[in-house]
Amino acid sequence: MPSETKSPLDRARRKAFLRLLPVLFISYMIAYVDRVNVAVAKLTMVKDMPDFTDAVIGFGSTLFFIGYFLLEVPGTLMVERWSARKWICRIMVTWGLMAGLTAFVTTPTQFYSVRFLLGLAEAGFFPGVIVYLTHWFTSRDRAKALSYFLIATPFAQMLSPISNWLLKFGTTEVLKNGETLVHPPLMGLVGWQWVYIFWSIPAIVLGIGVLWLLTDHPRQAKWLTSEESEALEAELAREREIKTRGKRMSVLEAFAHPKVLLLCAAYFFITTCSHSMELFMPSVIKEWYALSRDEFTWLIVLPPLLALMGQLLGGWSSDRFQERRLHACLPILIGAIAMLCAPATMGTLTLTMLCLMVAFAGFKTYMPAFWSLPSLFLAEAAAAGSIGLINSVGNLGGAVGPAIIGKLKTSTGSFTSGFWFLGASMLVAFLIIFFLGLGARKSEAERLKKLTM
Repeated sequence: MPSETKSPLDRARRKAFLRLLPVLFISYMIAYVDRVNVAVAKLTMVKDMPDFTDAVIGFGSTLFFIGYFLLEVPGTLMVERWSARKWICRIMVTWGLMAGLTAFVTTPTQFYSVRFLLGLAEAGFFPGVIVYLTHWFTSRDRAKALSYFLIATPFAQMLSPISNWLLKFGTTEVLKNGETLVHPPLMGLVGWQWVYIFWSIPAIVLGIGVLWLLTDHPRQAKWLTSEESEALEAELAREREIKTRGKRMSVLEAFAHPKVLLLCAAYFFITTCSHSMELFMPSVIKEWYALSRDEFTWLIVLPPLLALMGQLLGGWSSDRFQERRLHACLPILIGAIAMLCAPATMGTLTLTMLCLMVAFAGFKTYMPAFWSLPSLFLAEAAAAGSIGLINSVGNLGGAVGPAIIGKLKTSTGSFTSGFWFLGASMLVAFLIIFFLGLGARKSEAERLKKLTM
């Protein structure tokens, strides 16, 4: 259908997708690289600084999420009550600075301090964007919009070849033919330092650019016609009215809502697994198989590649069928099974990679449907605060998981028990979402029927 024959609402919806999501996608991709590039950097950090054991790296990840937890809810409320673009700008510039400072740590204590400050700096970005999307996208588009935003994480992981290339500076590589290749430091800095510095720069630059690239609300968008902005604002207001009809829920009341608390628990158990695997997967592959740097570099791209396709398909399907519950919990179940099977594949590279790919797809595909659940029963500040609470409490799993995996690896010398622990965590998340019952297709259809009344 030609654009001029579309309704003002449909034209506004399409423009919002094309204008806003590319900026949010790139911002989140850079944020994610800055958060998890320690997984690549640690491969040579531990050689230059023997005190940096798996337990130290794991505890540093724990401190990141503690800092993240402290400012998550206030940061999310800032997006709802003040300005998304200004708050995202502040976040990106400060996290870029903290990420770059990691290049100059020399002791575990310094590493712990910088990771904690990085968590404080990044707090509010992810849930803030989730809330920001509710200012622009109606319920019928929300899971698809979320999927376009969330695929930034597998894309970020697919950028690992760049980090691995940077990692070569200041190292000695033994080629398969026995030849020794020496990579000198660059400007007096070695590879793991350049990994942190290189990725900090786009965070700062894009953070400043966000002030001009994003718009807080449709009514403020100069790139929409007055007819388009009014139509989109009216549709969003109509949905908010349906959810707030009767008694409005305060932020504190939302925090005590049983469904919010259960979503916090589910997200805690799934992030316990996802953040642990993102941090330790390169170490697992390197320990289990003797691979060249180039072979290793391209293998770790495969799990996020499948996860990317899973997120796009999951978001499209969830909106297509207007179903959230099964789209959220079934990928988690499949990923849990793959995680539990992974230790049995040690020694067979193809099967190991298959398990890791399915596990990654599991703990990424569920996200568009999962993050559509809070907006089914909450609106405005209650929704914003609750999304921040779910993300902050849930991300404590990102603090607990890596610390436990690091301790298990240090004490047992093996990742096997860690895989079992993470698989069990995913099963718990599956059970919570499944029995919560929120977002089943029948209830969603009833909700949409109300919207047309």
